[in-house]
Amino acid sequence: MSSFSINTFPGLTQEQKRILNFFEVFSVVIFTFEYICRVYAAQNRLNFIFSFYGLIDLMAFLPFYMASGMDLRALRIVRLFQVFRVLKLLRYSKAVARFSRAFRMVKEELVLFGVTALILLYLSAVGIYYFESAAQPEQFKSIFHSLWWAVTTLTTVGYGDMYPVTLGGRIFTFFVLLIGLGVVAIPTGLVASALSKARLEDVESD
Repeated sequence: MSSFSINTFPGLTQEQKRILNFFEVFSVVIFTFEYICRVYAAQNRLNFIFSFYGLIDLMAFLPFYMASGMDLRALRIVRLFQVFRVLKLLRYSKAVARFSRAFRMVKEELVLFGVTALILLYLSAVGIYYFESAAQPEQFKSIFHSLWWAVTTLTTVGYGDMYPVTLGGRIFTFFVLLIGLGVVAIPTGLVASALSKARLEDVESD
């Protein structure tokens, strides 16, 4: 997957492309050999082939063979399935299970926070609309048009394509930005706390 991504860089020399292609072929051969060994060693081969991880193993190399030798460039999009190689790490990683437990611990808090964030998003759009619609009727045509400003401001991205020009709008934006810092920090703190608790549980169980 990494060689496929690097191969999209412009200005690569032919030698660099050959090295990347060799690495790609080598990786595909390894994944193919691993898949054949897994199918051969499986007690129920059909169950393994059509299982979740069996399909992931298959998608790790099958798109390469489907795209190779074809002159239909549109079919190269099937190579995007090689992203599924990353999913193979799931079966070996305790960290993934820890993440899953952490999200389950705080799922109610995250749902409540998500609903609160949507309410704040709507109220921010309403507020900036009333402050700026008269001064900038083309930018803030309606509350729905103002939602884009609310999204970029609450998430503290601030693209600058929509910004307040009135004093009231700027003061209102200041408070929305302060709230936006909390919008980013709260779920991060919740998940970090839950991850720490999950890690502690793993240490105690070991």
